[in-house]
Amino acid sequence: MGERKKTGSEDKVPGSRTPIRVRLAQVVWGLFAIAALILAVGALLIAVNANRDNALVRFVLDTANTLDLGIFSRSNGIKHFTGSGADVKNALLNWGLAAVAWLVLGRILERMIRP
Repeated sequence: MGERKKTGSEDKVPGSRTPIRVRLAQVVWGLFAIAALILAVGALLIAVNANRDNALVRFVLDTANTLDLGIFSRSNGIKHFTGSGADVKNALLNWGLAAVAWLVLGRILERMIRP
């Protein structure tokens, strides 16, 4: 009658690695979310026809080109549009899909790392 149920916190050993795993999971999720944000901003910059001579715009577009991993490339991605406005359509679709992929992969890794 006087038995207490054990909770998960009672089983933890002092100095366990749980806080490290939680912090690592947060860092991984943050990095993947930043990658998705860069891709989304890059697609937006293409859509609004931003000045590509600007150093910041050039940095974002170059970084987005790297983060698309070639699979979601604007020039040879999942879907390639031709004709009027093709550059904008390619950027929005392919980089948008890449941003979603980075978020999904980031969440999966975050859940695998977190205790």
